[in-house]
Amino acid sequence: RVQATRSMSNVLSLSDENWVHIDITSKSRLPLHITIIDELPYQLQKRDFKVELDISPNKHIRVDYPIRPYVRGAYAFGHIMLFISNRLKLAERRIVAGEPQSTPVYPSIIQMRAYELKTMQSISFFAGVKKMKRIGHSYEFDQIKQYVRGDDIRHINWKATGRTGNLMVNHYEEERSQQIFSIIDKSRSMRMPFNDLSLMDYAINTTLTISNIAMKKEDRVGLITFSDAIETTLHPDKHPRQLRKIMEALYNEKERYTESNFELLYQFSRSFIRVRSLVFLFTNFESLYAIERVVGILRKLNKLHLLVVVFFENAEITDYGHSEAANLEEVYLTTIADKFSVEKQQILKELLKYGIQTIVTRPEDLSINTINKYLELKSRGLI
Repeated sequence: RVQATRSMSNVLSLSDENWVHIDITSKSRLPLHITIIDELPYQLQKRDFKVELDISPNKHIRVDYPIRPYVRGAYAFGHIMLFISNRLKLAERRIVAGEPQSTPVYPSIIQMRAYELKTMQSISFFAGVKKMKRIGHSYEFDQIKQYVRGDDIRHINWKATGRTGNLMVNHYEEERSQQIFSIIDKSRSMRMPFNDLSLMDYAINTTLTISNIAMKKEDRVGLITFSDAIETTLHPDKHPRQLRKIMEALYNEKERYTESNFELLYQFSRSFIRVRSLVFLFTNFESLYAIERVVGILRKLNKLHLLVVVFFENAEITDYGHSEAANLEEVYLTTIADKFSVEKQQILKELLKYGIQTIVTRPEDLSINTINKYLELKSRGLI
């Protein structure tokens, strides 16, 4: 006389809050007290899930609860266990309801859609997204508009200015069908966890987001993953099926315990990326020695393409370095933490010295900073 069914999205998003719904229907003529225990996937590591409720005769109740997965893969939900008693609670009956089901956890689709809405505006007014006019620098004419401060004076249309008596400028559409590549380093340096998510998973979420936005801008997007060998490769395309290919490729990626081979990456890119492209390289450097080993290769890659090196600020060490020391031991530890933060800034200066575009970001701000850099480079016509 009591039934329960579970419902949720067909695909769950990594590191986002996903909602699961349990519908309870009572056909009993008595009011009941029900304890619900849902058999959650082992990846969630939650063994104390329990919901208690009272339900009136012949009523329907929906129970909603959130889950936040931090590992990509298939999540197997088991049965729904219902423990039913009356008001006196002298006895309890167990009912096994619901069917086991498996749901895949993909890179963050929720994040991808949220940033898509923010960046599809001509001028963005959302917190964290850079406010920027979307005026292109190609030779494809768009329209003539009245001059406003900040417009390029080289585009003044003197004939239209003479006819109208107001200063008029030509606006051009931004260039389209440019190639945007995301290159993800899968080596051991990307296994470092922040807020239960590895650096590689942050890079994967951002790759899906920036690929979707670039395709909406009618650019062609491609993908390369590497460590000590070249792993996944996708040729650039702007067809809607390309986003699905990228999502499936990222879903199956795993970190490796090896060192990254940047020499192999450079040799492979010479043949695989045939035209000048915007390349986002998601990696991580923890010391000056690490960047000195590869800066020569990055300079060569930057000559062929517009390279943007994206690496991570160690947010926990930075925060600890700014904390107040209470004793001599903490003075020593905070000093060492500050040393690591200063070294990150030295790595940044080393890359900027050679004209390499660079993003140093906290992991949680990776997506927004990468989108802003993409919008900036497109607006400046550097690609």
